[in-house]
Formats: sequence, structure tokens, C-alpha cells
Amino acid sequence: MKTVRKIIEIDEELCDGCGQCVPGCAEGALQIIDGKARVVSDIYCDGLGACIGECPTGALRIIERKAAQFDEKAVELHLAKKALPVMPCGCPSTNVQTFGTATSCQKANKPADIGERGGESALTHWPVQIRLVPASAPFLKGADLIVIADCTAVAFPTLHRDLLKGKVVMMGCPKFDDVQDYINRFADIFRTADIKSVTTVVMEVPCCSGLPMIVKKGMEAADRKIPIEEVVLSTRGKILKHS
Repeated sequence: MKTVRKIIEIDEELCDGCGQCVPGCAEGALQIIDGKARVVSDIYCDGLGACIGECPTGALRIIERKAAQFDEKAVELHLAKKALPVMPCGCPSTNVQTFGTATSCQKANKPADIGERGGESALTHWPVQIRLVPASAPFLKGADLIVIADCTAVAFPTLHRDLLKGKVVMMGCPKFDDVQDYINRFADIFRTADIKSVTTVVMEVPCCSGLPMIVKKGMEAADRKIPIEEVVLSTRGKILKHS
């Protein structure tokens, strides 16, 4: 049944698809679709406007119009469906692994031209995708965590040498993946893993800007204060900001 009530309206001309509004909606009513923020369904929007303050372009506002009633039970089902299903334990992508440091003998037998091809991998563990790393993973305990947007691995040629070394890495896309799921996962990690520090690495493009905010919201949900640094890369692989 439709009734006149308050609900979010999005100005598509102002929206740049950055995704910062998405985690501001605890009901999961907003998603980035075709490069723009959209209300997935009126029944998920409570009309309170918690997402408005997250929008850097002023594309969101509260209006009054005829809309289906907000449905709290439907929201619960919606959020439950968005959660990533548990994958079979035999899937190699979900097998938690910690890589040991190479012995002096292994280093000595390494082909001489490896250094010329870009140096050694600084990766110490598996998996690395945010959606696949369990909060209970042993490599997270007391770790210095680095959270990178997918594209940074391609843009920054010395990522392993200059940023990953000595850190546990998690990576994902803040634009195309489930933002609320990311927040929940980081909250679980921050509650249980005693993370020492966090570094976020993103590209200069707007859709990347949500990743540091996602991490911070995870900290807030876990009620933790952890030192955090932010690195921003240009699309040509230059460090534009390191703070």
C-alpha cells in the first residue's frame, strides 16, 4: 500500500557514483547501479536521511511523495540475502594459508634475473579478497593491515616493495562490491584480531574514495580506535597523498 511519506530522492546529474552514501544507509536501500546511486526499493528506505551527509556532491535529498511503506522485516531479509554465502571448504580461494619466509638456501637458489623482473612478492598469506578473509585468520592477529582497492595493484608498479612489505593485505572494490558487507567484515576483524594499524590505498577516481570510509565505519562499529594512514594514487601510478 502506498502513502505519502518522506523518502530519499537522488539527482542523477549531481551523482558521480562515488558510493559514499551506500554505507550511510544501514537498511541497504542504496546501491551503485550503472555508475549512479539508486534506491533499490522504496520499502527499504526509512526516509530518515542518514545517507545525505555522506554525499560530497549534494545529490541526495529528502522529499515527500507516494511510496510503499517502509518494511523493517523486508529490510532484514534484504540484508541477509546480501551476505556472502559460505563457500565449500574445498575451494582453493577460501583455504587460509600463511607463507613462510624463504630460507637462506632458497634465496641463494633463486634465479638471478628475478630482481630484474620486479623483485620478490611481499605477499605473506592467502586469501586476499576482503570477502574471503575470515576474521579468525591467524595472519590477522596483531597485524599491520593494508587495505587496497583492486586497481591499485595494476597502477602502482612497486606496490610489493613500497607498500605491502611487512603488512597483511586485503583488497576489493568499493564501487562494485557490497559496501555493508565490507563494513561488517572489518568490524568483525577489528573486534577480534587486535589489528595494530591500518593503511588504505586507493586511486584518485571518485569511486575509490569510499574505501577509507568503509574501514573507518568498521572501526566505529567495532568500537575500536586504530591508527590509520591513507594513500591516494594517480591513474598513472604516482603517490598523490600519503597521510
